[in-house]
Amino acid sequence: MILVLIETAPAGATPLSLEAVHFARDVAAKIGSPVHALAIGGEVGDTVAQLAEQGVEVIHHATSEVLDDYAAAAWASALEDRVTLLQPQFVLAAASARGNEILAHLAARLDRPMATNCVTIEPGSEITATRQIWGGAALEELRLDGSPVLVTMASHAVAVEPAAVASSPEVVTFTPALRDSDLVARVVRVEAGEGGGSDLAAARVVVGGGRGVGGADSFDGLLELAALLGGTLGVSRVVTSQGWRPHHEQVGQTGTRIAPDLYVACGISGAIQHMAGCQSAKTILAINTDAGAPMVAKADYAIIGNLHEVVPAINAELRRRTTP
Repeated sequence: MILVLIETAPAGATPLSLEAVHFARDVAAKIGSPVHALAIGGEVGDTVAQLAEQGVEVIHHATSEVLDDYAAAAWASALEDRVTLLQPQFVLAAASARGNEILAHLAARLDRPMATNCVTIEPGSEITATRQIWGGAALEELRLDGSPVLVTMASHAVAVEPAAVASSPEVVTFTPALRDSDLVARVVRVEAGEGGGSDLAAARVVVGGGRGVGGADSFDGLLELAALLGGTLGVSRVVTSQGWRPHHEQVGQTGTRIAPDLYVACGISGAIQHMAGCQSAKTILAINTDAGAPMVAKADYAIIGNLHEVVPAINAELRRRTTP
């Protein structure tokens, strides 16, 4: 059996968790095993419907007032409870900040190795996993033995598609035993960041800005373009290093990895660290004055020109087309 840790948001399971379930489903098909899921705290109504589409057979829901807010050790205790009861062959999670942290806690408690940022798992008498290292610039092959195998799945390694046959999952509610030490470090307050805390990793459209934007006061056009396209703003490392925009907007090896339908890269040269974060974009449009920039070479479409002339022209046309 394969157990998948599910992270939830107001709209249900997070996109990265659904990717982890799809990943688990592929592995389960190879070994003829069911997929179970674990959701922690909160309500799971929307999550149940999403996981039914993915063919999950059983959803375990850990409930307790103290689990509604994130506490890594407490959530790891809930996961350890199910692992001890179910004895799964694999425990999977998304390679998100929380997924990696919770599985690291579990690995320490079980004295088991943990493989992070995996893109494939080949089960068999000897389990082989391939994982991303150096920000996705290289792949490393691992051989894993024993049980359970603890794995986090690299963001956007698979595309989420519904199962051929939807399930009617059983929902098993339980309250894990928690220690006071499990709650020493916990979330006590959540505040929206600048820009409303938009989820860059899940955005379907991202408008990116780099050094070519010119300064902290020059992002209005890009922000308007993102709004007109129903997307969000992302930036290169140099932008955050200069203090022009906050770090949570950074795309790249040391920022967020994105997989939008459209990435509009404005004034971004396309250093390898940045490309590691946007290489999963389905379509890239580069706007740059340098026709020889790596981003232009990687782009599906390119406009060679000054972004401060091109972006306002695009915005004006989008406004014209959307105004009744």
